[in-house]
Amino acid sequence: MTREIVARGIVTVTAAGAIDATYRVGSLRTGEFVRASVYEREMSGKGVNVSAALSLAGVATAAVVTVGADDLDFAGRGPHARLLRPVSVPGATRVNTSVIDDAGATTKVNAPTPPLDDATWRTLVVETLDALDALHADWLVISGTLPALAGGGTADLADLLAGARTHGARVAVDTSGAALARVAARPDGVRLIKPNADELAELTDRSLRTLGDVAAAAREVVAGGIEAVYASLGGDGVLVVTASTAVRALARPPRIANTAGAGDASLAGFLVGLGDRGFDDADAVADAASSAASFGAHAVAQASTILPGLEGMPPAVVTRDPDPATPLSEPALR
Repeated sequence: MTREIVARGIVTVTAAGAIDATYRVGSLRTGEFVRASVYEREMSGKGVNVSAALSLAGVATAAVVTVGADDLDFAGRGPHARLLRPVSVPGATRVNTSVIDDAGATTKVNAPTPPLDDATWRTLVVETLDALDALHADWLVISGTLPALAGGGTADLADLLAGARTHGARVAVDTSGAALARVAARPDGVRLIKPNADELAELTDRSLRTLGDVAAAAREVVAGGIEAVYASLGGDGVLVVTASTAVRALARPPRIANTAGAGDASLAGFLVGLGDRGFDDADAVADAASSAASFGAHAVAQASTILPGLEGMPPAVVTRDPDPATPLSEPALR
């Protein structure tokens, strides 16, 4: 199903690290006392989730991530500690909470992202560039929220992007809002973005009701200099658009256990499927889409945010140039 041909490593960077807390309840009723049957905590953050999934596929990877000083020991005891390159920030790590009921519905409450001071951001950049060098990395994946800086403004990706170019690494960005808009307006070497339907609709100021709408919005972004747009469409699968092709892939999970982290797992699957090939290779794009859909569907069937293994991944159905009239089950409206 996937071609594990990634010879060089992949570095992820998460400027807004998090601890994921998961509560499992029979049913969630607002305004009432609810007792959880299960409570779990794991060191997370979008790039950490990507790196964990990559490592399961045999890819050399490092996850540069901010971790609160109070939680460094917790992060160091976790099952993915060997992948982490923690950058310490004062206090505790923010906590993102998922409440999952017996029907599989997930309610998420994410803590606000604290600002970083300039020195911490510089440390994060230096640690990332060091990891790129150590792994002879093929990809740098910038994941999650880009925090505000304590002195004003927002973290600037220029040094990360310049460092990636120096190391010969391709860049993928999975963020949202104003940060995604800045990347799309000035890609500066970014090859791949991974918006969901709502994020792509906001980015292009379009309502997305059909696969054709998604493809048109993605082509608008590609025309601005991004090589590939990987649109994550939830139950509608994935749609990957480049200058020369559009590919849809859809895999059916055996059950829905936890949707948190599924997009991160699917991004890992995309990179595994693509391997060392480029977006001008239509077969490579199809393989990447197929692998992304399988990883994502497998992830939502797991209880944890981070994938525990790759056994039993559902196969994906791949369609090149899918019918543009196909409606989205969850349209993104503007």
